[in-house]
Amino acid sequence: MPHSSDSSDSSTFSQSPPPSKQDSSDDMRKVQRREKNRIAAQKSRLRQTQKADTLHLESEDLERQNAALRREIKQLTEEMKHFASMLSSHEPLCSILTSPLPPPEVLYATHSFHQPHISSPRFQH
Repeated sequence: MPHSSDSSDSSTFSQSPPPSKQDSSDDMRKVQRREKNRIAAQKSRLRQTQKADTLHLESEDLERQNAALRREIKQLTEEMKHFASMLSSHEPLCSILTSPLPPPEVLYATHSFHQPHISSPRFQH
């Protein structure tokens, strides 16, 4: 006798077995792993945001320092130009620069670089 299509269909397709303890514990592990992963990703994003904020604040601070140093350079350059101008206007009038320099012995003869001997009883032999 030929088999009916209904009976063959029911024999080839079996129902899935009821969930076992192993399947439910695997599902729990997956859920826990996903939750831990979600928390780790959230913490990672928070650290990245904090790092970006820190770098932004540091960048702003460095920009302020840079601007202050540029102002100081400009001020010192102006001061240097002023002193160079004063020197160039003074040079033609300076008697020290126009006269020949005396020998070093003359320059240092008036200065005493040596201490006089101490005549304390402690230092006598």
